[in-house]
Amino acid sequence: QVQLVESGGGLVQPGGSLRLSCVASGFTFSTYTMAWFRQGPGKEREFVASARWSLDSTYYSDSVKGRFTISREQDKNTVYLQMNSLKPEDTAVYYCAAGKYKSVLAGRSDYEYWGQGTRVTVSS
Repeated sequence: QVQLVESGGGLVQPGGSLRLSCVASGFTFSTYTMAWFRQGPGKEREFVASARWSLDSTYYSDSVKGRFTISREQDKNTVYLQMNSLKPEDTAVYYCAAGKYKSVLAGRSDYEYWGQGTRVTVSS
């Protein structure tokens, strides 16, 4: 049974940091590109960052580049999203996604598996 379980969300002040984690099970993690998407209040789900299955490439949306870092630990079947310098506009539910052998440029519809999401609220 495939599972993606996110954790690490919460309430943080503007300028603060959070690290999200996503633990994968039920598939061969090393063959899947992993990504983070987010959905803010009243908005469409949007791409945030991705890390290629082969560990040789990452990709970020312009809105988070330089502030967020995606990483993965193959031996722990886990992908992380380190979020620094958080802004109120980063407030959203963050979702982990997995797509087999996908490019880091893959779109939302290319990802096969999704987690349930973890909520991040940036507010003073």
